[in-house]
Amino acid sequence: MLQDQLKDYHIILASGSPRRQAFFKDLGLDFEIRLKPIAEEYPERLKHFEISDYLAQLKALPYKEELQPNDILITSDTIVWHEEKALGKPRDEQEAFEILRSLSDKTHEVITSVCFTTKTFNKTINDITKVRFKTLTDDEIWYYINSAKPFDKAGAYGIQEWIGKIGVIYMEGSYFNVMGLPTQLVYKTLNDIVSR
Repeated sequence: MLQDQLKDYHIILASGSPRRQAFFKDLGLDFEIRLKPIAEEYPERLKHFEISDYLAQLKALPYKEELQPNDILITSDTIVWHEEKALGKPRDEQEAFEILRSLSDKTHEVITSVCFTTKTFNKTINDITKVRFKTLTDDEIWYYINSAKPFDKAGAYGIQEWIGKIGVIYMEGSYFNVMGLPTQLVYKTLNDIVSR
């Protein structure tokens, strides 16, 4: 099992996301949470998964010099890609409303990139899930914003929350990826790293 193979490694999860932390616990992995502030900015020329790949790699840079030989640092970023632009976290209620209204009765993509960094090795993976919402009424959108305060979520929603339960009518790909971590790919990549 992966847990046995990782016994000589120290996993550092550089994420304040309670969902990602819960996923690592659910996978049965021992890990340390280590956080450093970083400005999540990227060059305008980047598109689609290039954005989340770039940001996941950017988040690893402040840790590079302090990594020990047995450390595996894991950083990640999730974006919502809709109508040829990236939707990040909303700044306020009005922006959250506009984002959700733009997603109503349309299909968008949720892209999560995960960067694995060791003292001598760096690998970035990404996963893409297609999600379609029903036609959301203004009342439904405002109810969700006021009750869930989704300001820490790319695309202004959490699929596991009320809006996902009543609004998502189609999905192609990993559900957990939409929540912020493609757990099946993380598990596979860690297996690949320790088996090298």
